Amino acid sequence: MLSTSLLLVSLLFQSTDPVAVEEVAPPIIRSVLDYGAQGDGIFDNTEAFQQALNAAAAVKGGTVEVPVGRYRFSGSLTVPAHVTLRGIFTYSPSHAGIRDKKEEQLPVFGSVLEPVGGAGEEEGTPFIYLEENSTLQGFTVHYPEQLPDAEEPTPYPWCVVMRGNNPAIIDMELLNPYLGIDASKNQRALIRNIHGQPIKTGLFIDAIFDIGRVENVHWNPWWTMNTPVYKWQKEHGVGFVFGKTDWHYVLNTFCFGYQVGYQFLKTEHGATNGNFLGIGADDCHTSLLVEDSEPMGILITNGEFVAFRGPNPTMIRVEKTHRGTVRFNNCAFWGPGCRNALIDGVGTVGFSNCTFMQWGHEQKEDKWIDNDYPSIEVRGGSVILSGNEFLENKQQIKLGKEVERAIVTDNLMNGEVRIQSEARKKRVHIHGNLGSPEDAAFKKSLRERKDFRAKVLR
Repeated sequence: MLSTSLLLVSLLFQSTDPVAVEEVAPPIIRSVLDYGAQGDGIFDNTEAFQQALNAAAAVKGGTVEVPVGRYRFSGSLTVPAHVTLRGIFTYSPSHAGIRDKKEEQLPVFGSVLEPVGGAGEEEGTPFIYLEENSTLQGFTVHYPEQLPDAEEPTPYPWCVVMRGNNPAIIDMELLNPYLGIDASKNQRALIRNIHGQPIKTGLFIDAIFDIGRVENVHWNPWWTMNTPVYKWQKEHGVGFVFGKTDWHYVLNTFCFGYQVGYQFLKTEHGATNGNFLGIGADDCHTSLLVEDSEPMGILITNGEFVAFRGPNPTMIRVEKTHRGTVRFNNCAFWGPGCRNALIDGVGTVGFSNCTFMQWGHEQKEDKWIDNDYPSIEVRGGSVILSGNEFLENKQQIKLGKEVERAIVTDNLMNGEVRIQSEARKKRVHIHGNLGSPEDAAFKKSLRERKDFRAKVLR
């Protein structure tokens, strides 16, 4: 005779009543196909996806899976609290073939979301809205009706909006949204492993009062290059925008081909303080623009900043409105451009252990010509320049009349030390800066060397 416990187990496994099973153990994972979704690139999947997401939310959370296919949407989606919407990718995919016109790289593989709703309505409802503890993972998002050869891009609402506590977007490719990710008005959000080519704004962060994380986000022209829309992007686009955030942690981020790479501004909520490690901007007009910051500081380490786009390209611009603190440590700046840094305001900007090169140029009639711009021009505020290397044989630093304080010490200069100061003497400390040697042995070595330092001195 079976024991009582064995009999109960036997009866449980013999049960075929789906209602009973649902009540005892709701499914952790659902497929959008079970709710009528179709990945043919034609069917409108808005209702089917939302029904699957709502069903997961009704049992206090779960995962909605999206298999391989191209899923079209005329409307928007909300990923409810404690729900994950997941495609097949476990890392950001790549579709460079769209740019290079290779058929095998078109977005026809993997889980592809294709929104068409909201065209022409920048302020409209976002395509995907993430609530508290919700996650979006493993997709390519492709706007099929955004045409690269149009004179201007078609405006669309934000691709993804993050709200509440702990939302996450990971392992995604935002191939060609007009607006990428709005990560404002949330706490402790995670944005990780995101690639793509947002056209107007890549990432916007504001009204954050508890630490958020941005990791491995790269905006590159994988979708289009040498087209009217890309030209518009280079003249109007911004890769990363930071308003008020209280100690955001930003790691390994990059953008290429924007008017401004990183923009720090003051909103109604305040300005930025945060930790930025391994960030970069290439082929921009202004690589990093600081309109304001909080006194605790924007701390930038191991940055790479390149500007050679448009008139008077400059790697770092700190505006007259700046009142906080910005520190650059172990960063590199190159071009060709007009200046490596143009600094104003009443705040403090510091550079230590940095490398500066390829300044003192301007573009006229599509040709680069030399000019007399310094590497770093300080028009206002306070500046600390210590332990840096200036690789050009040109004027390195200019301190204007309105500079409040300046410390310029222990820097290496290629050629003569050329520091021009119009600031009040008692407000400036310049000491220990070393130019190129003048002895015969060094000059002889220049004739034998082929490196960059020797080339600019000959």
